[in-house]
Amino acid sequence: MKKNYPQRTFFIASRPSLLLTILGLLTACAGNTTSSNVVAPGEEKTPTTRTLNAGAALLQSRPPIDALNAYLDGFHFYNGHPEVQMEAHHYCSILNEEVIQCVIYDGNRKDAKLMGVEYIISEQLFAKLPDAEKALWHSHVHEVKSGQLVAPGIPDIAEHALMEKLIHTYGKTWHTWHTDLNKDLPLGVPQLMMGFTADGQIEQRLVTDRDRRLGVDSTQKKKARADIPAPAIDPGADAWRSGKVIQIEDPTGRPHQH
Repeated sequence: MKKNYPQRTFFIASRPSLLLTILGLLTACAGNTTSSNVVAPGEEKTPTTRTLNAGAALLQSRPPIDALNAYLDGFHFYNGHPEVQMEAHHYCSILNEEVIQCVIYDGNRKDAKLMGVEYIISEQLFAKLPDAEKALWHSHVHEVKSGQLVAPGIPDIAEHALMEKLIHTYGKTWHTWHTDLNKDLPLGVPQLMMGFTADGQIEQRLVTDRDRRLGVDSTQKKKARADIPAPAIDPGADAWRSGKVIQIEDPTGRPHQH
């Protein structure tokens, strides 16, 4: 099914000369190098189930899935628990020039578990939100400038243009399956996640391991992105920095951050 490529203008409005390059290569494969953190309990697929899957793949259309045409890899932590960190593989659909929606997995192989979702909006839309809503969102400035956020598999020039746009956005992220904590089922309630805002916050081993698996160099990307101006961050975002922590109370009493 044909993808809606014109939606990708969200990322390239300021660099129209890169249009053809990005449109042709944004879906490039970065290699299936990261397996899931857990094995879900249950019996193996039966021949009947495999046949049904194959038939569905051939006969059913999946427009929302086909629209997932951008792959981003970065890192999150539990709001209120910056020491509990994990890698997050984002598969994103660009709805328009100011809104992106992403599904988040714990790997980039077929066995990856759906961990959650992230909604990404422009700084213009974010500025219009009420203060109570802003507290749920995190900025992307440090993720971009540090080289932590990457778009594996596309040329550096295309990724650079992409990051020039993402640095002006904010994300709201909920994780629903906490495989980073070795939970083999999606237990408990969703947890609000945040992004890093300064050097020294992330465990460097996470970045080093990710870079090795995906064949990227975060240090080099940080240097290459030095020319991207860092916009002022809305004071309503990243509320955890001022001690405002928001999480859903879990009626099961099951701890999520330990």
